[in-house]
Amino acid sequence: MKLYYCETLNPRKACAAARFLKADVEFVRVDLASGEQRTAEFLALNPNGKVPVLQDDAGTLWEANAIMCRLSDTVAADFWPHDHRQIDVLRWLSWDASHFTRHGATLWFETLIKPLFGGEPDVAVIEDAKTSFRLHGRVLDGHLAANSVAVGKTLTVADFALAAALPYASAADIPLAEFPHIQKWYGRLEELDAWRNPFPA
Repeated sequence: MKLYYCETLNPRKACAAARFLKADVEFVRVDLASGEQRTAEFLALNPNGKVPVLQDDAGTLWEANAIMCRLSDTVAADFWPHDHRQIDVLRWLSWDASHFTRHGATLWFETLIKPLFGGEPDVAVIEDAKTSFRLHGRVLDGHLAANSVAVGKTLTVADFALAAALPYASAADIPLAEFPHIQKWYGRLEELDAWRNPFPA
């Protein structure tokens, strides 16, 4: 298996999942700065021109959440459950993409990525993202007040998805400190070497 990645939010969770699951993958770095993702060779793997991409015997798969699920199935893990929990995992994946990480990723982009390309952070966009992050953060914080993980009793792909922007909370001024239960849950993720150090050395 080959996992095409770069050091951004979505590839980060796919790489972390590969390491957490001890999947036998070859990590292939895509140089976004040089436009490698726009080459004909890469677009044949993912017509969206984005990473991550997983290439294995079953074919080519893009989108980080789907890749995490495929990796789990490949090693016969419970990280992508195939029982009554699966619908609930899908619920949190959908909610996260539409709300929680969506706004965390906006703060990450405006604060950390835009300036790298000479852009100025948009204050109005930042304030709107913070407001929305707080709104949805209260939902997740309330859920985690009574649950140690997103779904069930063990980590699933939902946990890695929900945490995607949080490694950058301090640098991107994501208001994580306002949510004690999210902080406690995320602290447990930070104890995992695969989560702290997802990318190849």
